[in-house]
Amino acid sequence: MSARTKSRKRALDILFESEAQSLPTGGTLADRQAEGDYPVNEYAVLLIEGVVAHRDRLDEIIAENANDWTLDRMPAVDRNLLRIGAFEILYVDDVPDAVAVSEAVGLASDLSTDESPSFVNGLLSRIVELKPSLSV
Repeated sequence: MSARTKSRKRALDILFESEAQSLPTGGTLADRQAEGDYPVNEYAVLLIEGVVAHRDRLDEIIAENANDWTLDRMPAVDRNLLRIGAFEILYVDDVPDAVAVSEAVGLASDLSTDESPSFVNGLLSRIVELKPSLSV
């Protein structure tokens, strides 16, 4: 597993944990950084802070393109994977869009429902298609 794949997984863990504890998005980041048991590297922090900073716009784009699904109805893992993937697609220039999609699909395969990989793939692929016309 590459360092960035581990960072994406760690970012997902923290975003999911924060949501499960009804804390603000990324609310457990400071605690996880202070603990040091399971380090949070720079790229994981970039992803978490990016999702926090752009959450409203990311959620808007995801919701607009998730046919027949609301954000609240999505599994929490999928919702947070979509936020991370959309953030990488729209705001991280050194990650190719195909890599962002593939990494999110891989994590969905490992961590979510049987239907999640195709759902995540379809939605993030749609965001890639729309990227030139989206204002971020």
